[in-house]
Amino acid sequence: MASKDRIPSNLRALLILEVLGRSDHAMTATEISHALCLPKQTVHRLCTTLTENGFISRVLSSKKYQVARRLRELGSGLLHNSRGHIARRQILKDLANEVGETVNFVVPEDDGMRYLDRVETDWAFRIQLPIGTNVPFHCTASGKCFLASLPLQKRRSFVNNLNFEQRTEQTHTSTETLLEELAQIRKLQYSLDREELFDGMIALSVPITDKTGRFVAAIAMHGPTQRLSIDLLVSQVDLIKNAGKRLSKELFFD
Repeated sequence: MASKDRIPSNLRALLILEVLGRSDHAMTATEISHALCLPKQTVHRLCTTLTENGFISRVLSSKKYQVARRLRELGSGLLHNSRGHIARRQILKDLANEVGETVNFVVPEDDGMRYLDRVETDWAFRIQLPIGTNVPFHCTASGKCFLASLPLQKRRSFVNNLNFEQRTEQTHTSTETLLEELAQIRKLQYSLDREELFDGMIALSVPITDKTGRFVAAIAMHGPTQRLSIDLLVSQVDLIKNAGKRLSKELFFD
């Protein structure tokens, strides 16, 4: 890389976004400055610009910065349009053929999980959740998969601020029961939706991680209870985990 004093401002801004994106915690301008060996005054100025334009944000009234919605949307778009898009579609198709049901590629956003890609089952009777659909964290397999990936303190804080909208009789409506299930999901490395989002639909999801093991997306399988049972879903978990590993390798490993 060129000498730090010769790096143009636009590249310095990208380096700040990169270091925040890789960090598992919010960072002060001083921490960013040390990480990048850039002048603190420069980091302050660029962080102000990035904050004003929605790429990063301040954590409440603290001096720490974190990634914001616009940067997450940029990352989501890159995942969708990356060179791995064709390979991802093929992996989803392979899995859909193996399990005989609809499979989804789902990413976390500020207010829930978004379906970024999917391959539909050939069954005439199926439950359709179009690409672009946003679903809640607390009552979906992919949402609970994401929540379980968070460090314990952050997980508790996140769950305490959720809106526990009751979608069915099976939906979690308290932090205690959800946190208990999330601890189990973290051990098993897969999560289930037991008719928590829609009556008559169940699902199973596993995490897709980057090189550091951090959650970036989920791969999920869902279908109607007329064809599927929880036991049948769980019997497919190794196939779904293998597809998740293939996706992780395709997206994040050269």
